[in-house]
Amino acid sequence: MGCAPSIHVSHSGVIYCRDSEESNSPHQTTTISQGTATLHGLFVKTDAADSIPSVLAYQSRQPPPSAGPRRRERRESGGASARSRTPHCCSVEAETQTSSSSSKASTAEVQVGPMRLTQYPIQVLLIFAKEDNQSNGFWWACDRAGYRCNVAWTLESALECFLDKHQEIIVIDHRNSKYFNAEDICRSIRATELSEHTVILAVVPRTSADQEETSVLPLLDAGFDRQFMENSSITACYNELVQIEHGEVRSQFKLRACNAVFTALDHCQEAVEITSEDHVIQYVNPAFERMMGYCKGELIGKELTELPKSDKNSADLLDNINTFIKKGKEWQGVYYARRKSGDSIQQHVKITPVVGQGGKIRHFVSLKRLHCTNENNKQLYKSHSEDKNTGDNSQSESGSYKCKNRRKDSVDVKSITSQSSDAPSLQTRRYSSMARIHSMTIEAPITKVINIINAAQENSPITVAEALDRVLEILRTTELYSPQLGTKDEDPHTSDLVGGLMNDGLRRLSENEYVFSKNMNLSHTHLPVPNTINDVPPCIAQLLDNEESWDFNIFELEAVTNKRPLVYLGLKVFARFGVSEFLNCSEATLRAWLQVIEANYHSSNSYHNSTHAADVLHATAFFLGKERVKGSLDHLDEVAALIAATIHDVDHPGRTNSFLCNAGSELAVLYNDTAVLESHHTALAFQLTTKDSKYNIFKNIDRNRYRTLRQAIIDMVLATEMTKHFEHVNKFVNSINKSMASEETSPRSEGSETECTANIKNFPDNQTLIKRMMIKCADVANPCRPLELCIEWAGRISEEYFAQTDEEKRQGLPVVMPVFDRNTCSIPKSQISFIDYFITDMFDAWDAFAHLPVLMQHLANNYKHWKTLDDLKCKSLRLPSENNN
Repeated sequence: MGCAPSIHVSHSGVIYCRDSEESNSPHQTTTISQGTATLHGLFVKTDAADSIPSVLAYQSRQPPPSAGPRRRERRESGGASARSRTPHCCSVEAETQTSSSSSKASTAEVQVGPMRLTQYPIQVLLIFAKEDNQSNGFWWACDRAGYRCNVAWTLESALECFLDKHQEIIVIDHRNSKYFNAEDICRSIRATELSEHTVILAVVPRTSADQEETSVLPLLDAGFDRQFMENSSITACYNELVQIEHGEVRSQFKLRACNAVFTALDHCQEAVEITSEDHVIQYVNPAFERMMGYCKGELIGKELTELPKSDKNSADLLDNINTFIKKGKEWQGVYYARRKSGDSIQQHVKITPVVGQGGKIRHFVSLKRLHCTNENNKQLYKSHSEDKNTGDNSQSESGSYKCKNRRKDSVDVKSITSQSSDAPSLQTRRYSSMARIHSMTIEAPITKVINIINAAQENSPITVAEALDRVLEILRTTELYSPQLGTKDEDPHTSDLVGGLMNDGLRRLSENEYVFSKNMNLSHTHLPVPNTINDVPPCIAQLLDNEESWDFNIFELEAVTNKRPLVYLGLKVFARFGVSEFLNCSEATLRAWLQVIEANYHSSNSYHNSTHAADVLHATAFFLGKERVKGSLDHLDEVAALIAATIHDVDHPGRTNSFLCNAGSELAVLYNDTAVLESHHTALAFQLTTKDSKYNIFKNIDRNRYRTLRQAIIDMVLATEMTKHFEHVNKFVNSINKSMASEETSPRSEGSETECTANIKNFPDNQTLIKRMMIKCADVANPCRPLELCIEWAGRISEEYFAQTDEEKRQGLPVVMPVFDRNTCSIPKSQISFIDYFITDMFDAWDAFAHLPVLMQHLANNYKHWKTLDDLKCKSLRLPSENNN
């Protein structure tokens, strides 16, 4: 198999090729050509006409012939003993041996959004008038790259070969027009439908240094995609082909998949409309044409504003839709549209913004379904189907039938009764189950909701009942507030953050029980005597003068206090809010308590230390100073919020709940793997506080007030646990934001701030939601801090997650956040994912209530900074120019 094929020359000048392994079968020969021929760089001279085969097919893997003359002598010595056979058509394929290097030509998988495509080995067609070093250079470059290659010497054979094999890359010799016109060949190939996704390369002559380079426009006009300056080096040819494969060919391969997508859209029963970011119609499918009465030619290229609108929509509906989609959020609802005939029809519409290049919205995809609430709509749809499908009654009937019977199973009792003989039994079964539910003596709120929906379904139109079915499906899920992480959000950073912060992480390895080794010594007799507030050093006092500003630098306070910022900031903030007066305790007791709490934060943690607690305390105090927050809460709420912020991470081990549960730590066992750290923070804080009257700040308040205060503190600290993040945010939006918005737009309220906050105070549950939201925002306010502080916090939390990943690997525990590997992690990507998934919506809601323009501006600037770093593929925290400074 490793021997070269034998070449034989007859007296007539005809060349024959035969593999040496077939030497026992002399009749199995292949005609190569008459005249001068080259077989993989091996020239064989004859006296015949100066011509070579029309097409040579390359399928072997042999190295370039370095010892051509010696092989030529050996092959010519074979004589003319072999027989020839007449070539078919004008194309003859010369096939050589296949070596082990042919394994390079293998399939590859290419991902296009959710589609996974299989790409087969690249095929290349070389079109040259004659063989020379340039054609050989591309021939052997194909060999090195593992491509399948054909060579054609005439226009006719080139077209025949392309129509047969559909090559992805075509190389045409454009160096002179003596033998053929390269541009005519290119135009001929481009005239075929198959060439749409083919890359055509022109080989142009090399220009001298003093010669002006010619324009590439004539080549582009002829249909070429690229030009290649004459260079017979195999490496140069190889580099050019590989670049084309990974550039244009890969892109064209992905584009070919669009044919399948458009076929699906054309056969989709829902009306589909795709517009540009400027709302110019770019595509509509046949279902859209049938529904609206237009044809594609009347719509594509027009702006939506040019089409007639129905006057049945409410005045603010379009504004509401634009507000949603411009923010990149999906809008779904009922909308009236005007058909070409002038009739108004009601549609279920879902508009989805599609983010494209540059992270901007580039398209809007609208799915529209007829809202079949009355016979008029049904008749419109049916009559138009009949108009579009004359002579195909079955199709129009099926379209009408589908419109009437979109609901599945036995949901629509009326339609089932008329269509099925056993419908009464189904209906009876449904009513009997409803009767059992209605007869329950102990009803949970969710049961009451389901009963109301079921009752409403029984006499509702088809589409309303169908929508209520979907509502019931959602209500049956176990988690009502956490969004499902869709395909578009499934980047590893977001998935790991969700998995690491929102799950209990119960993937315990039975043989790897881990007991956390932190020493929790509750004795603090070694603590120094606390300073009075008047003894604060001037440098600290000067920093604290700015503590009411959002731009307060907590890291400067950390430095000057020798990593004890919580005591000093706590003294200043607690004095400002009158905490000692409310608790009826001395300033000395409060100072001692702050020292005990700070001593139980681990300074060895890069993030969860007393500096973080001081930062959260500062943010909480800042929020409490806002007018609407201040007007909505009582003094007890303010004191509870400040204490909760101070203790919210006390004795944090620098590891997540998922880590502790997987490790089987004592805390996880104690708290049954549920809100482990948050439960520990509150329990330890109260344990430390009540252990010694010297720092028991609660010793002088009455029992009822203490219980109310304690409950509020516990509730706020537990709210910082991330598994219920979306529950807290959604409840705040539904109960606070929406009620405020309705009151502000009400004519009788005239947006009265006092009346709005008074209504909140009348409902203690609303005050609880505000306090939860406040401490949650304070706990993760790092992305809303000034850029320098934001960058520092990002580095600290990343380092803590890196350390956890290192320890998980050492202990043989499940790695709950694999992207936080210090060797591969992109900190900008992790920050972008955290902001997108957790921060943006929460702070939008909090800003709508508390009015925080400074924070939102910082958030926008910081997000832009992380996006810039991500676009530059930086893993560092700063731009290169900033590092130099």
